[in-house]
Amino acid sequence: MKRSTVGRVFAVVAGLGLAAWAIPSAAYEGAPVAGGGTISGVVKYKGTPPARTPLDVNKDKEVCAVQPKLSEDLIVGADGGIQYAVVSIKSIAKGKAFDTTKPVLDQKGCDYVPHVQFVEAGKDLDIVNSDGILHNIHTYGQKNPPLNRAQPKFKKTITEKFDQPEVVKLTCDVHGWMTGWLVVEDHPYYTSTDEKGAFKLTDVPPGDYELRVWHEKLGEATQKVTVQAGQEAKVNFELAGK
Repeated sequence: MKRSTVGRVFAVVAGLGLAAWAIPSAAYEGAPVAGGGTISGVVKYKGTPPARTPLDVNKDKEVCAVQPKLSEDLIVGADGGIQYAVVSIKSIAKGKAFDTTKPVLDQKGCDYVPHVQFVEAGKDLDIVNSDGILHNIHTYGQKNPPLNRAQPKFKKTITEKFDQPEVVKLTCDVHGWMTGWLVVEDHPYYTSTDEKGAFKLTDVPPGDYELRVWHEKLGEATQKVTVQAGQEAKVNFELAGK
């Protein structure tokens, strides 16, 4: 088992950090992985995290203000773990197959659920309106054409595609506090951290990789990792506020 030291941030993404995402090369080849290993670890906040900000819910309160809302752009647990950090292998050409389950991005309680969603490049994404009110999904990327589409209550589901790998910001033009993120990838080795900042990537072919963590507010860091057959490689990151 190879244990890496705590990762240091050395590549901070400018602005929203959208331009630094992977550029696709040859098409990814998915197949069963023999003797695969695991990459796991924790992403933690360095220092004392700021308190979450209450959001101003000023419209459709009968649906949107059922519970008080706090910002989701930086959620740090009691042990310092950062939720919703995106962890992925930076570049990989061959490995396990993609999950065939169609991803769903819901608009529920006037939030994007999940706050960070993943979709395979070129595959369908279902965007659901569970609120029964008007929403308008607006996307901000650099490689994919922008989407600016109203979704009234009678249109429960719309389906869209994003062809180029990148991180895409989501907003709602009707409810200004609604933000989320869509991560478009050309391989299946990605995840987001849980409420404790933990992550795990499974069925990784043995080899040397560059592991990347990205967070909407804290930027990006990368770290080298070696995966051995049937073994678990531990990689921990620590991100500091700006």
